[in-house]
Amino acid sequence: MACGTHRLNGKANMNTDRPTRRPAQATGLVSGKLLALAAGLVVVAAAYLAPGAAAEPAVKLPPPAFDPQPAAPGAVQSVVFAGGCFWGVQAVFQHTQGVLGAVSGYAGGPAASAHYETVGSGTTGHAEAVQVKWDPSRISYGKLLQIYFSIAHDPTQLNRQGPDAGPQYRSAIFYSDAKQQDVAQRYIAQLDAAKVFPRKIVTQLAPLNGFYPAEDYHQDYATLHPDSPYIAAFDRPKIANLKSMMPEWYRDQPVLVGRRQS
Repeated sequence: MACGTHRLNGKANMNTDRPTRRPAQATGLVSGKLLALAAGLVVVAAAYLAPGAAAEPAVKLPPPAFDPQPAAPGAVQSVVFAGGCFWGVQAVFQHTQGVLGAVSGYAGGPAASAHYETVGSGTTGHAEAVQVKWDPSRISYGKLLQIYFSIAHDPTQLNRQGPDAGPQYRSAIFYSDAKQQDVAQRYIAQLDAAKVFPRKIVTQLAPLNGFYPAEDYHQDYATLHPDSPYIAAFDRPKIANLKSMMPEWYRDQPVLVGRRQS
């Protein structure tokens, strides 16, 4: 299921801006909706009270030992990161200095199945992902990798992240070229060798064969719904970790999809 729907029916019901499915058209389903709402509230309460139901802890990491500057430092660079529900990953990079844009979407599968409800089945090959574009004269690709591995998610969790389970929540980097692949491979080897995590990094490295922006209601979600129970529990702590652990790279005003496109 998509973005934790197995325990986030309550997340949608507690915040009606975030449906987990298209609304029913028949008015005769009102009583069924009320029952679903009650069930969702029970589910979400159990999720947030369950042991381990908290944001992944940030880990202080060394920067990449290998982080070459691009041949054309003025050109906009782009990469796609996946690491659990895209809301939090997007928010972290929207608050990162030097990032020009971060868009939630889908990567790893075909265009025909790049839809929220379909991706939620876990059978499409897609991961919920974020396309990050940045100015290499202000921040390096290696620095983005450091933020991705240390703050945006836990790269040692296989096919899950926090309360969200399934291959659509896998840790993955969809690289744009061989140089991005090389820097990421070297950094993963560096971190594994230093044993900075209690388990081995399971991040998938794959060429980007297509990125498909998610539906409008997913964009800027953490900023637009800061009081959503899910955002408060799992995503706002990530933004706070970026500010406290890497203050020189934190920007208070996020670069939003809506603002960028307006």
